[in-house]
Amino acid sequence: MIRTSDIFYKFFRSRIFRSVYKMFKILPLKKDRVLFISDSCSELNGNLKFVYNEMLKRKLNFEYRFLLKQSIETRKSYKEILVLAYLIATSKFILLDDFYPMIYPLKIRKRSELIQLWHAVGAFKKFGYSRVGSQGGPLPNSKNHRNYTKVIVSSENVAQHYAEGFGIEIKNVLGTGIPRTDIFFDEDYRTSVINKFYSEYPYLRNKKVITFAPTFRGRGQSTAYYPMEMLNIKSLYNELKDDYILLVKFHPFIKEKIIIPNKYKDFCFDFTFYENINDLLFISDILITDYSSVCFEFALLNKPMLFFAFDLEEYIHNRGFYYDYQTFVPGPIVRNTDEVIKRILDRDFDYEKLESFIDYFFDHLDGKSSARVVDQIILEKKLD
Repeated sequence: MIRTSDIFYKFFRSRIFRSVYKMFKILPLKKDRVLFISDSCSELNGNLKFVYNEMLKRKLNFEYRFLLKQSIETRKSYKEILVLAYLIATSKFILLDDFYPMIYPLKIRKRSELIQLWHAVGAFKKFGYSRVGSQGGPLPNSKNHRNYTKVIVSSENVAQHYAEGFGIEIKNVLGTGIPRTDIFFDEDYRTSVINKFYSEYPYLRNKKVITFAPTFRGRGQSTAYYPMEMLNIKSLYNELKDDYILLVKFHPFIKEKIIIPNKYKDFCFDFTFYENINDLLFISDILITDYSSVCFEFALLNKPMLFFAFDLEEYIHNRGFYYDYQTFVPGPIVRNTDEVIKRILDRDFDYEKLESFIDYFFDHLDGKSSARVVDQIILEKKLD
């Protein structure tokens, strides 16, 4: 039974929110206000954090405001909804890095900037309006994403896909590079992360690390899962335990816990709890993934990858890619555990694909993407 309070709450967060927003637009625009919003993290992280830290480092004269929630399912209070309407209406810069449903019906003020610092790197799986007509794709008349004034990408080569996916003009897509990839060009940061890992998890020190980081299956956050039985831990243990350990890092959408039998607990470890997957990549010697964009970041480390795509044809049918998967991925495609083991033991990783992959998907290899976002989007537009 639907409660009256729930009906009123939905009405408040949609109709009243939009009406209040229109009223707040009468107020003066705060040209020095930067608003960071997220419905996928309760603390500032990822691209949002890197841009914020860059602005702090420069001691820029801005007012910073933050409205962060763990997920789109996390309920906002009535006060938070009103504050959100006020801040969106009066902030010169509104920064987000993921899907944010409440902002899409709004008409952004002429001199405001709604900047999507999308969390993924490169272009891999089709998303947004590239999937119109597909199962789970948006309706052609949807308002989602269309009001972004700027979107950042890792390379001009993928700008067309982001413009199509978000339903915006390609001139609003900028190849600044992705801020959170700056760490891959920071040797001091890399050393500190590795030392910290070895200090906290000393069992990593004397073994080569295989990180298994697949994306989820299912239609979205509420139905996400991964069929872990497709990877045979027993076989991996029997063949690789002397030289390797296996870290499993599931997608945040997957809530089901990984069950690791006791006899494999000195070989296989669940690292899903570790939020920053980029840090985890520094201590990884081999990455096993499938259709996850983590392959872009890992490529920057020039380390080997395997693509465990046991359901490739089904995934292509249901989701689709911007590129031909079999020629696109910078490593061998494996369909079962035996193929995984053979490639690892033979050290057969198709290294020759990495260089062209990096060249295509990254315009900048200098660790200054955060600076470019601040220079080209924030500072350049501040006086407008």
